[in-house]
Amino acid sequence: MGPGVIRDAHGYPALRPDLDLIAGMVEPQARVLDIGCGDGVLLHYLDRVKGCDGRGIEISQQGVQESVARGLSVIQGDADHDLDFFPDDAFDVVVLSQTLQATRRPDMVIRNLVRIGRRAIVSFPNFGHWRCRTHLLIRGRMPRTRGLPYAWYDTPNIHLCTITDFVRSCAHAGVRIETSLALDSRGRVVRRNAPDGYANLIGEIGMFVLTRDRV
Repeated sequence: MGPGVIRDAHGYPALRPDLDLIAGMVEPQARVLDIGCGDGVLLHYLDRVKGCDGRGIEISQQGVQESVARGLSVIQGDADHDLDFFPDDAFDVVVLSQTLQATRRPDMVIRNLVRIGRRAIVSFPNFGHWRCRTHLLIRGRMPRTRGLPYAWYDTPNIHLCTITDFVRSCAHAGVRIETSLALDSRGRVVRRNAPDGYANLIGEIGMFVLTRDRV
């Protein structure tokens, strides 16, 4: 890597801000499953810097190949079909970053996340952000923003939701919200621990830490 690469305090190339937030929520040596891990940059960081035992699931063959090239344990699969095969509490942390909106049954995915992980970290683009609302109101067309860059006809997103939708869905499923963050389009925090109407208005990305009651 060239001299212009920004590095963190450990000398590791700096993560994207939202991924850096997720990494900060993961304890050292934790067992981690990253669903929709892409090229594996987050898993690689958690492995090298925090000594985590990481596993990944990625739907694209290219992403799997890039992750494996990093020395990671990543298989091809997706959240809709492959989580049922994992036993309860198989991981300390399960990560689903910017992937929930591309799943066919996000409600079932959320239930599986907190079943197989003691904690789940979920992030998604917030369709309730004021830019989306304004775009629909004024132009009458599906919005295209930094967080939602696709046209309506070629988007991989199946179920767009708002922060308020997500909070209500968790309540309906009996899933506890441990932490809630509203982020801007670059992944920087704009509101903490307030999954309210204001967060729904100003947050371009919602990020939540979820748990379930265990008996």
